Formats: sequence, C-alpha cells, structure tokens
Amino acid sequence: MQIKILSWNIWIEGKFNQVKDFLKTCNADIIGLQEVQADIPERNIIDYLESLGYQHVFAPIKKTWGGKIWNDGPAVFSKYKIINAETYILSEVDGRAAARADIQIKNKVLHVFSTHLIHTHQQESEEQNEQVKNLIKVLPQDNLVVIGDFNAAPDSTAIKSMQNVLIDTDPLSLPTWSVYPEGCLRCNPQTIDIRLDYIFTSKDVKTNSFKVEDSKSSDHLPISINIEI
Repeated sequence: MQIKILSWNIWIEGKFNQVKDFLKTCNADIIGLQEVQADIPERNIIDYLESLGYQHVFAPIKKTWGGKIWNDGPAVFSKYKIINAETYILSEVDGRAAARADIQIKNKVLHVFSTHLIHTHQQESEEQNEQVKNLIKVLPQDNLVVIGDFNAAPDSTAIKSMQNVLIDTDPLSLPTWSVYPEGCLRCNPQTIDIRLDYIFTSKDVKTNSFKVEDSKSSDHLPISINIEI
C-alpha cells in the first residue's frame, strides 16, 4: 500500500487560492504544512482541508518577524485517522514548535512530525541547533516521518544532526527555495538554488518516488515522498 506524504511551507505571503488548488489536486494522503496562520480568516487552510476530508494537528506559536507579531505554526493533515496528537515547543525565544500526529493506517501507527525552524539566512546558528536537539529528544524510534522547513542547508550542523539519527529521503539535495526574491529581503535570492525543506524517516520506513513538486504559489516548492505500509 502506497501512502503519499507532502511537505510545504505555504508562506505567510503566499498566493492562497493557488495554494488551495495545488493541495486539492496533489493527491497527498498526509500533508505537513508550515506557516499556517491561526488568526487570519481569509487564509484558513485548516477549514479548507477539513472540507476535503483531512483531520489535523496544529501547533501555532506567536513570534516577532519583520517588526510584527505573527501567530502561525506547523500542522499535520491526514486522510487517515489521527489517534493521538501532541505539540512540542522547540524554542521559547524565537517561537518554534513541532506538531505530531500519530496516524492509524491499517494495523500500523505512523508517527508524523511537521516543524519549521528559525531562519538564519543559511548561517550556522546555536539557536537552530538547539531546536533540532529538542526535536530529536521527542522523536520515536520506529514508524517515523519528520517533515518541514528546516531553514538549513544540507551541510549545516542542524541537518547533519538529523541525518545522524534518520534517513534523508532526498540524497541529491534538490533545491526548494526561493521561488520569489521577496521570500527573504536580506538574502535576496534570485534563483531556486537552495535546499531548506526535508522529509526524514526512521530506518524501518520504506520510501520511493521522492519529488520536488511544481507550484508558484509560495516562495518554497512542495516536496513529496511515497512510503509503503
């Protein structure tokens, strides 16, 4: 049995109608999103995906960015039953969290985490490394999928720490960012040539068909993987 899992930072400034259109047609069984907003009714992706039959876990947390206070966070959506849900605070200072959904698929429980780490402009960061350490502490050992925008390049300490305990499902490290230069005014990216988005699994999870998907509705490209249940 093949299960499609998708991860995507839908961007606070993303083109919301196009985001909805992509999610409706991507045929994902499980979706991990980042920058899901809690207080913006016109960008209510939770209600939209619920209308398509997805259950969800959401971990909004307030943070200051660009001189404004935002209340957003990662979420997990599933077409299969979520039998347990948890949220974990990874950093109080910067307001970073992980959402966990334990999903019943046939006779197996799949543990899915969605997270979004601090953006460091692709530089080493003690705070980002601490967020990864806090994430690793709460991860189960088996039947595990961790997805999200790690805001870290493949050669960073944060990603190497993840690769030490989990399988990186894209060994080619295909770029996922940035579709738009305004994705970061300081970085001012002009091409999609940086990888910030990842899907990790425990060693017992069989995967295939990793893909960087095509959408111009966010500054990040969606990524997906199929797993065998």
